Order: sequence, then C-alpha cells, then structure tokens
Amino acid sequence: MANVKSAIKRIKVTEAKTLRNRMVKSSVKTFIKKFEEAIVTGNVDDAKKMYPRVSHAIDKAAAKGILHKNTASRKKSKLAIKLNKAVAQ
Repeated sequence: MANVKSAIKRIKVTEAKTLRNRMVKSSVKTFIKKFEEAIVTGNVDDAKKMYPRVSHAIDKAAAKGILHKNTASRKKSKLAIKLNKAVAQ
C-alpha cells in the first residue's frame, strides 16, 4: 500500500478510470453480441438499424482511449462485412 498522499490519490483515480473503462468495454461487447445475434437469427433489418449504434459506440470508446483506433477500425470493418454478407443473402 502506498504511503505518500499523492500515490494514494493516484491509486483511487486509477481504480475509478479502470471501472469506467471496463463499463465502456462491456457495453461495446454487448452491442456487438446483439448485432451478431441479429445477423445469425436472420433479422437483417434489425442489424441494419443496429450497425450505426454499434459503430458509434466503438468510435466513442476509441475517442476516449479505451480502444486503440486500429482495433476500433478492425471491429467496425468486421461487422460491416458480416452485415453486407447478410444483406446479400
């Protein structure tokens, strides 16, 4: 455990930021799961409506530094490919 006052504060701040980051990552993962579930079940219309929301959530996480920008881009690209394949069927 830290003895210095500033180190104690840094620990508290880090815990708060870690909690926020975990919450945002979790919500992004939930959005992605719901989107992929809609595609698997054949609800292409729902998936089309969900894609902008999922994309926006991923972009916000990348803007906050929770996801790396290349990771965000890769995830969005993967989801767009899945959506396009589902629409083509």
